[in-house]
Amino acid sequence: MAVFAVVSAGGILLDDRTLVGAPIWTKPFKFAVSFVAYSLSLAWMLSLLPRAKRAGWWAGTVVTVTSALEMALITLQVVRGRQSHFNQETAFDAAVFQAMGVTVVILWLAALTIAVLLLRTRLLDPATAWAVRLSSLIALAGAAVGFLMVQPTPAQRAATDPPIVGAHSVGVPDGGPSLPVTGWAATGGDLRIAHFFGMHALQLLPLLLLVLTALAPRLPRLADPGIRLRLVLTASAAYTAAFVLLTWQALRGQPLLHPDTTTLTTAAAITILTATATALSLRGASPSPSPSLSHPTPGPTPQPRRLP
Repeated sequence: MAVFAVVSAGGILLDDRTLVGAPIWTKPFKFAVSFVAYSLSLAWMLSLLPRAKRAGWWAGTVVTVTSALEMALITLQVVRGRQSHFNQETAFDAAVFQAMGVTVVILWLAALTIAVLLLRTRLLDPATAWAVRLSSLIALAGAAVGFLMVQPTPAQRAATDPPIVGAHSVGVPDGGPSLPVTGWAATGGDLRIAHFFGMHALQLLPLLLLVLTALAPRLPRLADPGIRLRLVLTASAAYTAAFVLLTWQALRGQPLLHPDTTTLTTAAAITILTATATALSLRGASPSPSPSLSHPTPGPTPQPRRLP
């Protein structure tokens, strides 16, 4: 995937073709970079399995193979100058998209297998265990948002044999005004936002745990495993709520940067609840040195033994 990212970056610089309102090599570049982060996170999680390593190895191999096939099909369509996703214009285009759909389903099932293995794994540190488990489950939900994108839009349902069936955007056609860098729709909903946010829980929640662990020597309260666990659970709940909100906002055809009052009110409620839960999580007793170790109680001075 790192090689694909470099090749795609070169394509963006050297190939002036555009597709659906963006440079034609943008899609393989974004997919490759995303797969790099996803693969590294999944490999680290698989290394935590004390048992069922063979099952984890097979699931990881399936993820690797299907990811590579997905990228190969996307790149094939880029070279042909054709749209890879949702394309039903010709029999070959439809076959490519159907093959992509099969690889995605198999990849998702392999990731589900890894999530189940992680759920059954007992780690010494409960905070690490739950950061790994919950992030993998949220990532699965984020990946599942992609299945919503293949549903035909109202305009496509009304048309006869439409060349494109499915869309990233909701309420506006794909390829319209978009946000810089990401390419997400700027005037309507976009399911890629929730898709992206959900999948990258796999990196962000474990990263939060690493930050908490790194700060523990300076903030003794974070050295308490119970407090770290409560903070991880709070962050996971907040992340899940934000993911659901982003999905709901997109399905209502609402631009990310132009939320309505309902969305803003819900976001405010999530923020307040998260702040309250964080404050309550930090109220636990912080670890302190044992009095018997830091201030030994004076006892009688031992007397030397007299030889008879």
